[in-house]
Amino acid sequence: MSRFSLPESQLLKEVQTVFEVQSAAISAHSKLVGEPYLQALSLMKNCQGRVIVCGMGKSGHIGTKIAATLASVGTPSFFMHPGEAFHGDLGMVTKDDVLLLISYSGETDELLKIIPSLQHFGNKIISITGGKSSTLAQHSDVVLDASVEKETCPNNLAPSTSTTLTLVIGDALANTLTLEKDFSPMDFARFHPGGSLGKRLLTFVRDEMRSDNLPIVSADTSVTDVLMVMTETRTGLALVLDGENLQGVITDGDVRRFLIAGESIVDSQASHLMNSTPRLISASARLTEAEELMREKHIKWLVVSEDGKKVDGIIEWAQ
Repeated sequence: MSRFSLPESQLLKEVQTVFEVQSAAISAHSKLVGEPYLQALSLMKNCQGRVIVCGMGKSGHIGTKIAATLASVGTPSFFMHPGEAFHGDLGMVTKDDVLLLISYSGETDELLKIIPSLQHFGNKIISITGGKSSTLAQHSDVVLDASVEKETCPNNLAPSTSTTLTLVIGDALANTLTLEKDFSPMDFARFHPGGSLGKRLLTFVRDEMRSDNLPIVSADTSVTDVLMVMTETRTGLALVLDGENLQGVITDGDVRRFLIAGESIVDSQASHLMNSTPRLISASARLTEAEELMREKHIKWLVVSEDGKKVDGIIEWAQ
């Protein structure tokens, strides 16, 4: 028994068509970008309040995502349901807020009902709509065109191409504001402390370094014993100390190169193969800084030291 009522080739063709039609719509609109986008970006960048996004139905779902993206990259924003706004939530709107209203037809009743109040408050209105001559467009300070030739819905009814395009317009605004505001990865991390990027960017070397059971040897330690210390401490390096002062570092790579060069480990000491100018990093440095240094220099371990003498710990690059 067939899994489907239609031929599988036809179904796959339909899937491919959705990708092609929506991609073509986005590509076509990328060539139409102009002054209205600069006007919208100016209003949003210079907004002294919040960017409040409104939309009904599928436009509302897309609007919720746009508001969340704006907020996450440094533009204070939230989504307000237009129906609820008409019944009291307009109290959340201040005169300094900019409204981003989304309606493909531009005639969504719930949106149009709140426009008189927004105009009374003095709010600027940016609209994303496919109705360039619609009521919404006529009462907007900036209109961003989201018109499409057709939806990818087989009946040309369910919002599909238009909602994808609207989402891309929202991402374009948010991403461009990120550049204009010089919103850095560190800023992003502050707003995303629970994400993996946030954790890495907000983590310091001291939070991840190993400070106990360090692989410590002296300059006259035999290479055989150096290898034993590295094995027992499960590290890929040994710290050569004179008292509390760092003299050098031996890595497993140093040992391999020493052997490949034909040297004998029987009568050799740590001082014969140690690197007396190892890479160091401060305990107060960001973890990402340590990772970048290890990636750039193709090394797996860094010695943590503030003054280049006293060893505070070691840190491994967990690739």
